[in-house]
Amino acid sequence: MTLPSDAPATSAAARPPGTSPAPDAAGRKLDRGILGVGDIVFFVVAAAAPLTVMAGVAPFAIAFGGIGAPVAYLATGVVLALFAVGFTTMTAHIKNAGAFYAYITRGLGRPAGLGAALLAVFSYNAIQIGMFGAFGYFARTTANDLLGVDLPWPVWALAGVVVVWFLGFRSINLGAKVLGALLVAETGILLLLAVAVLAKGGAHGLSLSALAPSNVLQGGMGGVLGLSFAAFVGFEATAIYREEAREPQRTVPRATYVAIAFLGLFYTFITWMIIQAFGDTEAVAAATEDPSGMFFTAMTHYVGGWATDLQRVLIVTSLLAALLAFHNTITRYGYALAAEGAAPAALGRVHPRHGSPWIGGAAQSVLAGAAVAVAAVIGADPYNQFFLWVNSPGVVGILLLQAVAGFAVFSFFRRNPGITTAGRFRTVVAPLASTVLLCGATALVCWKLDLFTGAGPGVNWPLIAIVPVVFLTGVALALRLRSRRPELYARLGTTEADPADLAA
Repeated sequence: MTLPSDAPATSAAARPPGTSPAPDAAGRKLDRGILGVGDIVFFVVAAAAPLTVMAGVAPFAIAFGGIGAPVAYLATGVVLALFAVGFTTMTAHIKNAGAFYAYITRGLGRPAGLGAALLAVFSYNAIQIGMFGAFGYFARTTANDLLGVDLPWPVWALAGVVVVWFLGFRSINLGAKVLGALLVAETGILLLLAVAVLAKGGAHGLSLSALAPSNVLQGGMGGVLGLSFAAFVGFEATAIYREEAREPQRTVPRATYVAIAFLGLFYTFITWMIIQAFGDTEAVAAATEDPSGMFFTAMTHYVGGWATDLQRVLIVTSLLAALLAFHNTITRYGYALAAEGAAPAALGRVHPRHGSPWIGGAAQSVLAGAAVAVAAVIGADPYNQFFLWVNSPGVVGILLLQAVAGFAVFSFFRRNPGITTAGRFRTVVAPLASTVLLCGATALVCWKLDLFTGAGPGVNWPLIAIVPVVFLTGVALALRLRSRRPELYARLGTTEADPADLAA
């Protein structure tokens, strides 16, 4: 077996002299062995916000792609399952919560790894912080319409910041239980609608026309594929919870496949059912004329007004669940980077009672609250500007990182041919194929970014440009460390070392 020249040290003896203590050396580490497959699946599926995606995005997919839209979600699931083949094969060789940072560092070297880390932290923050705009918007309208309580959206958004901070501060077990309950509720309301549509046979009888090649292979499907890839963002965070997982070499891969399978099949089924609720021709017209009201109209007609009111409440809780899931992802990136000296040591501090990266959580919440306050002061629209504009570069960044991670998996196994008994499909074919397909998906999202932002090139191109700038900034920082602080540079990517070992 050979290791790349830029590979990290694997033991205390191999580490460079002068290595500073891990940030948690004086405290405790993340709790080990407390999350099972179901817990991790709840975290990553909740991040995708299935109810929000279906009620808020699927109608646009139908409007642009016609009745063939469900197939786009299924095809996306297949592509991401292909990515997961290589991603999970490499999991056995990753020992911390660094996720994209860890995989890319091991496969492509420290500069690319630090670039990936910076881009991951930026992207997850952009998605999570922008989502507070959507949370504030939907919480305000729902409370006003159902309860007669009319408060400005920033009040609701800041309340959301506090709730997310508190749940992130407490034990990861509490977060898993909350996310599990919210996820069951939001998927349950959609399944209730689907069962009602099936029971009544849809508007004109159930039809499989969505699978017809003439409906799948038509001009608008490019935009639909862009929307569908964005709908899966967050599933890759299964690796973030590696240190807290029971039997991580089994739990993380299983959770990854379960999350992808669930999202792919669930999105496909629900999108097909909403088409059946209106009928093939009428569904496209309804999605075009009133996309925001399509699911609510169907819910009222097939289930009843009470279910529509409940659905509105659950959209708010769906966003809250996604916010908490992304918050946990961000804090664990900070923990992993701090353990290697690539981020302030305080971000790696773990609460002595709750086992959470509590300082990192507080810092992330302060950043989110400050962003909400700035948006309120400048008068930004909470949904059309704060949510969509801030969120979009984060989506592009995560898709790009998936593509780079796929190539990193291929590179890692090519440079270390004797490290695994996995066959060529898992170490060569699947990683390279997913890299090509995910590069295409990233380009597609950039090309169709106006579908995400509702804005023109003057807004979209600067938003896209942020992504490579952030990545290259991380690369430049790594190169600067290599020349000026080689002892710290040598710590980057020590992914197989336990943080306690790094303190030796």
